[in-house]
Amino acid sequence: QVRLVESGGGSVQPGGSLRLSCEVSGNTYGNNLRGWFRQAPGKEREAVAAIYTDSDSPFYADSAKGRFTIYHANARDKVYLQMNRLNAEDTAMYYCAAGPGGWHVLAQEGYKFWGQGTQVTVSS
Repeated sequence: QVRLVESGGGSVQPGGSLRLSCEVSGNTYGNNLRGWFRQAPGKEREAVAAIYTDSDSPFYADSAKGRFTIYHANARDKVYLQMNRLNAEDTAMYYCAAGPGGWHVLAQEGYKFWGQGTQVTVSS
């Protein structure tokens, strides 16, 4: 089984930064797509960013472009989301996910395994 554990969430003021981490363990063979998603209260879960473990090419939702950076460390199969210039609209539970892809990289259908989430709150 594949297990994902997120960390790094917290409270930050508008304009601040946070770095989320996700450690992936278990048999990940065939599931080399890593993604970050988020869900705000009363809203559906949405994609934030994605990357394949064997690629240096990230993919971003429009809301993340220019502010967030996703990157992967192969040595320990950790995926990170560096978030800068945060604003109140970024407040959400952030989830890490892994899967085989086969859909658009930002489509939830391409992910089989999900973490429990880490809360990000942006407030003054």
